[in-house]
Amino acid sequence: MKRLFGAAAFLALTAAPALGAHWTVDSSKSELSFTVAWSNEPFVGVFHKWKADINFDPADLAHSHVAATIYLASEASDSHDNDDGLKGAYGFAVDKFPTARFKTTKLERLADGSYMANGNLTIRGVTQPVRMPFKLAFNGNQVRMTGTTVLDRTAYGVGQGEWAAPAPVAHAVTVRVDLTATKS
Repeated sequence: MKRLFGAAAFLALTAAPALGAHWTVDSSKSELSFTVAWSNEPFVGVFHKWKADINFDPADLAHSHVAATIYLASEASDSHDNDDGLKGAYGFAVDKFPTARFKTTKLERLADGSYMANGNLTIRGVTQPVRMPFKLAFNGNQVRMTGTTVLDRTAYGVGQGEWAAPAPVAHAVTVRVDLTATKS
């Protein structure tokens, strides 16, 4: 009987899908930012409050995943007037949509050794597919991840009314992630 339970336990453990290692983001060493051309000048905003649930194993990408929540009211730049407008009804509409969410659907290794995060990004209740190439630099139990992608802000309804036109604010927004995480 003990052998039967032992064999059943072994089969249950080996049949269960492996989960990638869990990583805890170090907020003090990480940044989520965006840049958009505003009157032909770069406007850079940083989100100071966000969290990410990361389970990642480069040897088991099929069971790895990332889910992030960005608190849109935490956005800040050098221009408080622009920040207020961006958070308002024509921008992020933070009163109605306080968070943006990103969740991977597939992670893959690229030929050059970097990775691609395929997922869905939701802003203002609108979900669009997103692809973000990223690089990893491992140092023991720590990893630094850097990635950049370009989004069309109007695909999410960001910039309505007079702000829907591509001037003075461009439609293309470059999003940058630079995070440091520790394996837990």
